[in-house]
Amino acid sequence: MLLVNRAIILNLLLVYLVFANPEEEQGVKYADKCEVCKVLATELEARLDETGKTHDVLEIGYSVDDVAPKKKKEYKKSELRLVESMENVCERILEYNIHKERTDSTRFAKGMSQTFKTLHGLVDKGVKVELGIPYELWDKPSVEITTLKTQCEGLLENYEADIEDWYHNHQGKVPLIRYLCSERALKGQNDSCLYEKVNVEKDVKKQKRKKEKVSKEDINSKENTSDNSQNIKQEL
Repeated sequence: MLLVNRAIILNLLLVYLVFANPEEEQGVKYADKCEVCKVLATELEARLDETGKTHDVLEIGYSVDDVAPKKKKEYKKSELRLVESMENVCERILEYNIHKERTDSTRFAKGMSQTFKTLHGLVDKGVKVELGIPYELWDKPSVEITTLKTQCEGLLENYEADIEDWYHNHQGKVPLIRYLCSERALKGQNDSCLYEKVNVEKDVKKQKRKKEKVSKEDINSKENTSDNSQNIKQEL
């Protein structure tokens, strides 16, 4: 059983640590500009969807004698909504994890990666797993994620005017990911990552194969243990 667990851990560590590019030392692969823009556009539109559900009406302007009527504006069309949506939008990236079982831009995603789900499962079974970092830090944002947050903040600052233009003039007509990324931030550059989506079916099949493999190895291990026990009894 110990040998089986070691083999499983070794395979998981290879997935977690091994990458080909020279800058990816110790398994670290930072987001490129396409991935940064994709995440920013995705999170900002998600935040705008959240803030756009209200039917609040704002009263704009002031009057010394409070006699003159104030202008009214729907919150979902206001500058305030955009400001509140952009504020700390990059903080949302700290909810992401690296899914190193994937090789494209979908490796940046929310939720625990399949690799870490399996590793946590081994720990729960009493298997000692060494990743070179304390167990309590396993679920903390990785260096790729904290760097992605910083990259997001830089991109947001550089293209703030474009985002404002989209918000006031193109929202609902052109997707932000196209307006901001394809047509501006990545204009003339590789934007293929914008079209990459998580292949849920592929991930499920891969997970199922892993579980079946582990189950078979566990059964074989138990059978070997049972045979050894019978042999010992016969010898006694």
